[in-house]
Amino acid sequence: MTIHVEDLKFQCIIGILDFERVEPQDVIVNIAIEYEYQKEFINYAIIVEIIKETMLKSEFLLIEDALNGINLKLIKEFDAIKSIDLKITKPSILQGCKVSVSNYYKSQS
Repeated sequence: MTIHVEDLKFQCIIGILDFERVEPQDVIVNIAIEYEYQKEFINYAIIVEIIKETMLKSEFLLIEDALNGINLKLIKEFDAIKSIDLKITKPSILQGCKVSVSNYYKSQS
């Protein structure tokens, strides 16, 4: 099974530039989580909650660190996860484009 959360949009502190450390900015998160379904499902509402909570509390400097932090929280919370494909976008950081960083994580279990 695969859970997809698409275009999750909220504001948080993320980035290394001075103004990014003061003013929250829009981020868009897309995630696909492949998991082994065996009579128990993974609640996508909890997935969204973990993503938002992790990014809001941590105020990451780099998108790369946010990706790794979210991945670690999710695989710790859900044993059934086989892989995570995660992308974080900063839609307003540069004029005329959206900037994203993504990574694919495969479970070690």
